[in-house]
Amino acid sequence: MVAGWLGITQAQLSRVENGPQLVHLDRLSHWATLLRIPEAQLWFSLPLSRPGMQTRQFAAEFTSDERPGTTDPAVMPTTLEATPDEGGGTTDRRRFTTLAALAGLAGNGLLDTLTKADREIDSIGMEHIRLAGSLVERFRQADAALGADELCDVAMRIHTRLSAWAASSHYGRGFGDALQSGLADLANQVAWLAVDANRRQHARPYLNDAITRARIADDPHEEVRALACLSLLTREDHPAESLHCAEAGLRASRGWATARLRTLLRLRTAHAYAHLNDIGGFNREMTKARHEFDHGPHEDDLPFLQFVTTQELTGIQGLSHLALGKPARAAESFRAISSRPSAGHRRNHIYYTVRLAEAELRCGDTHSAAHTGLRTLPEVKALNSGRTMRHLAQVKSHLGRERSAPAREFVDAYRTAFQR
Repeated sequence: MVAGWLGITQAQLSRVENGPQLVHLDRLSHWATLLRIPEAQLWFSLPLSRPGMQTRQFAAEFTSDERPGTTDPAVMPTTLEATPDEGGGTTDRRRFTTLAALAGLAGNGLLDTLTKADREIDSIGMEHIRLAGSLVERFRQADAALGADELCDVAMRIHTRLSAWAASSHYGRGFGDALQSGLADLANQVAWLAVDANRRQHARPYLNDAITRARIADDPHEEVRALACLSLLTREDHPAESLHCAEAGLRASRGWATARLRTLLRLRTAHAYAHLNDIGGFNREMTKARHEFDHGPHEDDLPFLQFVTTQELTGIQGLSHLALGKPARAAESFRAISSRPSAGHRRNHIYYTVRLAEAELRCGDTHSAAHTGLRTLPEVKALNSGRTMRHLAQVKSHLGRERSAPAREFVDAYRTAFQR
């Protein structure tokens, strides 16, 4: 009734009532733990008696070879081999990078709560909603910097656990909307991680789950986010469906969408039109996307829209030109990105640089493609993005048929970097 008076949904009112997450002390605890500052020198208590212990236990549990009562490939764990460390002993570099990104999970009792989820819980409260929200934000930050490969399985297992936990718990009817919204947010994030990890076949079930939960909670924000991701997922193989999803997102967000959200949805429609070889539709939607982007950010922008920057606008333009068979124009867009890195979105910058090499190849400029590939090779190796790696492998496959010195240099460097 109160939500009706205010003209907002129950889920929105619930978020207002419960207030923003308390994150500042969590950050201080996390930083103090990473820097190994003695607790006696702090004005607050650290949540861990042995720094790093719970993080290691968490990783072992969520990346172990056990399959918790399911053979669903979407929740299969990551298996990584240890590699020799230069200083002696064995260190799994990729897992270390991932754990560093996920270390924030140990900073505010999240791991304790997840551990308790193994046991039967009679009731569920707002602290569990905050848990889901904290997980999503941590995954989003780590993914933007590092890529999704090593995060994907962990996120899938957490989604499986929290969903089962919520299904077996008891909670009030009014609280259910906030719970479903939180799980929809988590499902959307897991779907994106699957896309970037080049595990696209696993993404769609999570998007379907997000849409279902968003409908139950009457949360149009998460529903539109899922539709935007579904448009991204289907644009290459099913561009007509991609277009329908983006248009559905525009309809569902009419009246409340911010300029940044409209920008994203217009970019999705533009890219879908490009894959449909509809130049007029592409140009029309790109013009609308630029017009919306020029309105600037807004305080009501959803957190996941942080990647909608000038870099992304230029990148989608380049990808669309590739789809339209205009590699020279695509290369112009990708070069603009490569020369002006976007702070905070390292993974996307590397991805578009790899696509620059692909565009140069399509222009017949194998020398430039080889030099671009060689330049970005160390960055791709340090990244955990299966999607980016797939495109670099395609560049290597094409250059492998060339006899020029730059092409051979890139192919040899690629094989050295990724030999097993």
